[in-house]
Amino acid sequence: MRILIVSSNITRSPYPLYPLGASVIASALSSDGHDVVQFDYLQHNTSLDAFADEVRRFKPELVGISVRNIDNVNFMSEQYYIDVVKDIVAHIRRESRATVILGGAGFSLIPDLILQETDADYGIVGEGESLVVEFARNAARGIYPEERLLVSHSRLTGTEMCAAQYDETLMQYYLHNGNIASVQTKRGCTYNCVYCSYPVLEGSTIRRRPPGAVVDDIELLRDTHNAKYIFFVDSVFNDDEGAYRDVVDEMIRRKVTIPWTCFLKPKGLNDEIVERMKMTGFSAAEIGSDAACDITLKKMGKTFCFSDIVECNDLLVKHGIATSHFFMFGGPGETKETVVEGVSNIISLRNCVSFIFMGIRILPDTALYRLAIQENLLAPHEPLLKPVFYFSPSIDKKWMEDTLTKGFAQIRHCIFPPDSLDSSLAVLHKLGYSGSSFPVKTTRNECDVAK
Repeated sequence: MRILIVSSNITRSPYPLYPLGASVIASALSSDGHDVVQFDYLQHNTSLDAFADEVRRFKPELVGISVRNIDNVNFMSEQYYIDVVKDIVAHIRRESRATVILGGAGFSLIPDLILQETDADYGIVGEGESLVVEFARNAARGIYPEERLLVSHSRLTGTEMCAAQYDETLMQYYLHNGNIASVQTKRGCTYNCVYCSYPVLEGSTIRRRPPGAVVDDIELLRDTHNAKYIFFVDSVFNDDEGAYRDVVDEMIRRKVTIPWTCFLKPKGLNDEIVERMKMTGFSAAEIGSDAACDITLKKMGKTFCFSDIVECNDLLVKHGIATSHFFMFGGPGETKETVVEGVSNIISLRNCVSFIFMGIRILPDTALYRLAIQENLLAPHEPLLKPVFYFSPSIDKKWMEDTLTKGFAQIRHCIFPPDSLDSSLAVLHKLGYSGSSFPVKTTRNECDVAK
């Protein structure tokens, strides 16, 4: 079958991030013998005309659209992405009789509403590698499922999680615009943050890719695609089970060194571990601190306190690791007192950059979703396709915005609103600086993994 895989992501904030999930799906289909072409909407400057040209040129029989994010989860500057997918589907209808199937992390969060909104034919919920191959095999014989939504009830493990098919032209676009290549080492999240969709999407147990396969990806990106910087896209790199250490050990064993960055939780690191990570090129980290005082950290479902954040920050700074943090104000338990304490705590962090958000995007099937209903902030069964944000009933949004604006106004290493530096960072990326050299934030929306 001729299959066109489309990455519909349009966000550039603060730089474009390679569509890893779409490339994993392309890899699975190619390995099954299909003629697969990848089209990246962002690479083509979000041009529907360019997309229509590609559909006419390739004449696909099946089009798979990856929906990575529903919106940008930023209350201060909302952007909604499903209309983009709707336009892409409409252009397929005009140019082709191809069957259209949706997938991706964003799609899997609210699949029924997105399928209805976009008028696609089918959708895959959950990990898509096996289901999309089965779908394509049957479609080639003219067999299609009765149900429009196909749900993956099993979790892939080990070698079942295939490597991405890194497209050369596509990779060069992303390296030129952000200078970072993406690699995934595992799926699953064992933590219970109240707002987070990772356990919903990936499950609550760790499923490791073989360390050798991960390092194979790194060598391919470094030696074939000339990547200079690696971003491990795992929800948390330094997992409690130590899967990340196996990857680091494999890199050391094979003498593979390349600058890299990742998402870290504040607990579990020490001098010895950080030194081993540095031997492989560890140079920057993005810490999911999330809340700025012990009261709100506990309410967020965190297993650490603010002193752990300080200790982790100081450890990374001591080892010369560029470090950034993410903080969200307005979550469960937030009061005027916790806001004031949080501002002071964030400012006290040394030699790092902190990005500060207001409000928390409510996503289905999360503890925050259930809390919002319990507190009568959200009606049961309320559609969440358009962004809805949680704000503690104990806080006035206008007061909080004014307090955060004033509190961080003269503090250069504290960024509020969180996207206020994006235009400046885009210029630096064009000049060849890697995404985490500053340090800066990556695009941590719903997620960017193969679903």
